[in-house]
Amino acid sequence: MFLRSALRSSIAGAHLRQLGNIHARNRCYSTAPPHIVVIGGVAGGATAAARARRVNEDADITIIEQGSFVSFANCGLPYFISGDVDSKDKLLMQTPHGFYEKYRIHVQTRSQAVEINRDEKYVRVEMEGGGYGGIQGYVREIPYDRLVLSQGAVPIVPKIPGSSAHHCFTLRDMDDMEKIDKLIRTENPKDAVVVGGGFIGLEMTEALVKRGLHIRLIEKSAQIMPTMDPEFGVAIQRYLEECGVEVLTGKAVAEVDPEALQVITEEDEEYPAQLVIFSVGIRPEFVLAKNAGLEIGSTGAVKVNSLLQSVSDPDIFVVGDMAEITHAITGRRVRVPLGGPANRQGRIAGNNAATMGSSGRLIYSGAMGTSVVKLFDKTLAMTGLSEKAAKDAGFSVGCSIVHPYQHASYFPGAERLMLKLVYNDGTGQLLGAQAFGGEGVDKRIDVIAMAIHGKMTVKDLEVVDLAYAPPYSSAVDPVNLAGYVANNARTGFSPVVAPTDAAQIIKTGDVRILDVRSPEEFVKGHLQGALNLPLEKIRDHIAELPIDDTYVVHCQYGARGHVASRILLNKGFKSVYNVSGGLASMELAGVETFKAAEPAVTEQAKPEEIKVVPTIGPKL
Repeated sequence: MFLRSALRSSIAGAHLRQLGNIHARNRCYSTAPPHIVVIGGVAGGATAAARARRVNEDADITIIEQGSFVSFANCGLPYFISGDVDSKDKLLMQTPHGFYEKYRIHVQTRSQAVEINRDEKYVRVEMEGGGYGGIQGYVREIPYDRLVLSQGAVPIVPKIPGSSAHHCFTLRDMDDMEKIDKLIRTENPKDAVVVGGGFIGLEMTEALVKRGLHIRLIEKSAQIMPTMDPEFGVAIQRYLEECGVEVLTGKAVAEVDPEALQVITEEDEEYPAQLVIFSVGIRPEFVLAKNAGLEIGSTGAVKVNSLLQSVSDPDIFVVGDMAEITHAITGRRVRVPLGGPANRQGRIAGNNAATMGSSGRLIYSGAMGTSVVKLFDKTLAMTGLSEKAAKDAGFSVGCSIVHPYQHASYFPGAERLMLKLVYNDGTGQLLGAQAFGGEGVDKRIDVIAMAIHGKMTVKDLEVVDLAYAPPYSSAVDPVNLAGYVANNARTGFSPVVAPTDAAQIIKTGDVRILDVRSPEEFVKGHLQGALNLPLEKIRDHIAELPIDDTYVVHCQYGARGHVASRILLNKGFKSVYNVSGGLASMELAGVETFKAAEPAVTEQAKPEEIKVVPTIGPKL
């Protein structure tokens, strides 16, 4: 033990002496192995350091980490709180000792970089101690040839009274996780309020429900998951409510009362809360970079190029939540605070920092924001642009919405999922996708993410060969089906109208609404003024339908509406539109339905009894 400690101290001391004796301005880095300093560990920084070592065995690499843990699974934090992960040690990816033993990388934890001197190329670090052979309580100037910044982002805490109370938390690191877990174990809270309905908010909602708390989820926006299209927000909210979560949208918390243990909204509504989680967003940790004169982009993050170098200094690389990158689809400057992009950026930055010449450098092509969230027994996922984001980006947007089973309908456990495809209506280029449901949601989004990356079109999705067996998919996979619907619409073979557009048309115009579901379905709920003509009866009654009128056709999910549209179009009707996703999607879009004692047309109806009811809505 004594020899091991002595050896460790000797190694650390020699390393620090080396750093002190080498001054950046007196070295020629074109020939000598580079000294690489990485500020921040976790996903981006730890990956950058490991990649740098694999590229350059002679490089001198140091990680400076402000927290207690250099590399941990920060995306796994909610799952320790929920009890799904039973030990915090399982979340530790690497230790300072492990980094040195495996990579010969020096790690200094509980140490804060307070200054970057770009002229003399050193980092001033206040070292509290920690790491492998760490020395406590001093300030050190560490020289660098290449610097990688991976400091992440800071959770935003609303500036409201009581937000700093002992039972109010954000979730950023292992320390936050342990504090939340300790409060639950020691104070046994019954009611919790989660403020913010994004990724972390949803994951923490599930975690706290699993710990036995009653949850109120408060979201300031009009919907849960504001990054997704509104119909998904409605579907997610309905499911949360089925799981016992009280969801409040369009409301903001104005105060936390630490004495009464409650939160108060801007509408003066009071809700009990012995535990409060703030998950309202994050702010890039850019102070160190800004003070060093690095350009901060419009998103509030450090602006980088395709090599992930700061545009202000080619010897400084920036990754993760604090990097302003290029969106892979729009080409716009964006910030994508997700673990996957941070890891890939870290790999590329580490590679480029350790590469002495231009040969062997890697290019970062941008991110699409592909993401997935587990929510009890459901999954929600997205990639690329939502419909709203695509329109905001200036694209001519088309959408297809399908509600297929995740596998063969006859195989046990069959359950419908909702999949929405967003594409360029002019070119057919894929722009994005969103999905919500049980099994199979994640793989469909991953397939479409790969298709977007490969610059594929909706026509390509029609023919892509995907794995099929009854327990896993159908002969026509949901991805294929979404491609069918999209390409049919683009070519005019089966024109569609989006649920939100159909809702506006119904309110303001004079189109005819043709409901092709069964009479039993119609009675349970239908659109005002709709004519119920079941698919099987259309051919028998088609002569009674005015051929020159405009028709919005729908069924429950879209498939029967497509068949009905083709019947009408083949018979000479010129203006026929099927509602993409059917009545199910229209209801999620906020369209009101009505119940009726009798359908307008029944299975026993005679041709002369049919009354075509004009509806409210403009010509398409």
